[in-house]
Amino acid sequence: MVAAKWTERYKKQVLSAPDAIRKIKRGTRIFLGTGCGVPYHLVQALANSASRMADNEIVHLLTLGDTPSADTQFQAQFRHNSFFIYDNMRDAVSEGRADYTPIMLSDIPRLFKTKRMPLDVALVQVSPPDDHGYCSLGISVDITKSAADCADLVIAQVNENMPITHGDSFINVRDIDYLVPFDEPLREFQSAEVDKEIDLIGSYVARLIENESTLELGIGALPQAVCNNLLETGVKDLGVHTEMFSDSLLPLIDNGVVTCKKKTLHRGKVIASFAMGSKKLYDYINNNPFFEFHPSEYVNDPYVIGQNRRMVAINSALEIDLTGQVCADSIGHRFYSGIGGQVDFIRGATRSADGKAVICMQSTAMDGQVSRIVPRLSEGAGVVTTRGDVDIVITEYGLAVLHGKTIRERVLSLIAVAHPDFRNQLLEAAKKMHYVFEDQVPFLVRGTYFASEFEVQESFKGPDGPITIKFRLIRPDDADRIKDLFYDLSEESIYFRFLTPLKSLRRQTLQDFYAVDQDRDISLVAVVRTDDESENEKIIGAGRYLLNRSTNQAEFALLVQDEYQNRGIGSFLLSQLMRIAKSKGVDAFIAYVHPSNRKMIAFIHKTGKVVESKLSLQNDEYIFTLKL
Repeated sequence: MVAAKWTERYKKQVLSAPDAIRKIKRGTRIFLGTGCGVPYHLVQALANSASRMADNEIVHLLTLGDTPSADTQFQAQFRHNSFFIYDNMRDAVSEGRADYTPIMLSDIPRLFKTKRMPLDVALVQVSPPDDHGYCSLGISVDITKSAADCADLVIAQVNENMPITHGDSFINVRDIDYLVPFDEPLREFQSAEVDKEIDLIGSYVARLIENESTLELGIGALPQAVCNNLLETGVKDLGVHTEMFSDSLLPLIDNGVVTCKKKTLHRGKVIASFAMGSKKLYDYINNNPFFEFHPSEYVNDPYVIGQNRRMVAINSALEIDLTGQVCADSIGHRFYSGIGGQVDFIRGATRSADGKAVICMQSTAMDGQVSRIVPRLSEGAGVVTTRGDVDIVITEYGLAVLHGKTIRERVLSLIAVAHPDFRNQLLEAAKKMHYVFEDQVPFLVRGTYFASEFEVQESFKGPDGPITIKFRLIRPDDADRIKDLFYDLSEESIYFRFLTPLKSLRRQTLQDFYAVDQDRDISLVAVVRTDDESENEKIIGAGRYLLNRSTNQAEFALLVQDEYQNRGIGSFLLSQLMRIAKSKGVDAFIAYVHPSNRKMIAFIHKTGKVVESKLSLQNDEYIFTLKL
């Protein structure tokens, strides 16, 4: 239906913007459509009519670009109330000229429907009506559809440039009071550039995403980094169920990474509620049945989200305390953004079979002067995600798995992914609060505990069939896993490893396992996943070397749980240690072995690296030298 036809057919509803705005009374509550779907022509007309307005409240999720009605000169006429604070509203909110309503995105439509927040007017933007009188809300369905359903007066800017999107995204002209024809380019959103730190965070997130996962992807540099890294991992058949998305998703579709073929809910469809991006994105989704847009009360419903198997929710934070409390909407007392859909998707993902809920943030702020991981949240900072909801936290230094962990385990995990400049300050604060043991050893590592060059996965024959074992650097939060390994060992294995019949593992001995300076020494662990639904790991083997700088030779030791012995795991662990040591210029390995430990003696000879062996009668042990 060309423009001339629809305007003729519905000419009783067609008005100019100024005439439509005159229908709005003083003292009313006005809803504005979201993001790049904001009806800017109507917004401008509203500001131009300020002289006849008074005490009008403007409600919205977020708006982009100029918002003239928020200008200081219009304080008597308009007051904004935002559910999510974007940069064009931060000054107004912080100066008290605008309001912020903290609420989960899935709950906002209920405010409108129950009249707890009654809407007098909804200003929305739609595509031209089709032959049946249906207009599409296009890229802004979210809470806009609910607002249009509940408002007493609906004024729609009809824009030929608004894409037609499939799903629960349509509104009939009979439910629109006034139609304002005005074509203008939709606002475009360009994400920030992906820097080195954001790319690292994206790479850690990408490692967590398995084949057939369903993703929540937002907008900005972080989702772009995740998508860039997913293109390199070889992961297949991903799905998407997200509140909003941007151009970062398109390469994953074009390269066959996102297919939605294996989704358990809405198979074959990308599910979203709004989009913000470039004209290329808007053209891509226009009348494209691969995409379905639904209102926020559906897309963000944790029950609905949880029906997606392997749901991976990716969200961001401003600050996290050592117990796992996540602040995401304020910097101290200053409100910065909003709750949005973070809690909706975190709770939905944790209900999902094999789901993961991820919180991402850079480890520092203010050019590295301030740690975002803190002993306690800043005064005035609000908790968006509780310590009971938090699952996985990722910085550029790696990932901390917190869900179901003790405070002590959380503290060690979070400090391990904090910036090295702040790790031991955080540790001292944790000791004062009695979160960790008073004799907890300092953090020696200056880099990351999650260096990819030290990580490898290999398949072995396990006790109950083939198993995949991951070899990685040991971390301070491995303490309890090492303790479990010790108590799973036979008395013989304990004696040969420690050369004494230990009945218990002293905390100091335990800390010696992970108190490693990577510049000189290396300690690796062999881990298996305890189940398919989490990142929980069990350590079944450990190996380390300690360098003697004066000789440039390193003493090494290995430990493998009894039921996993004689399966090649120890040999692989030693080969990894040797590879790393050789790359660091170490000349040789030294091993001290009890004469009765025939298995270890045979194991060492099998390496083919022995250049010298001798028996020390004084200490009753063999000393082997292995050339690297």
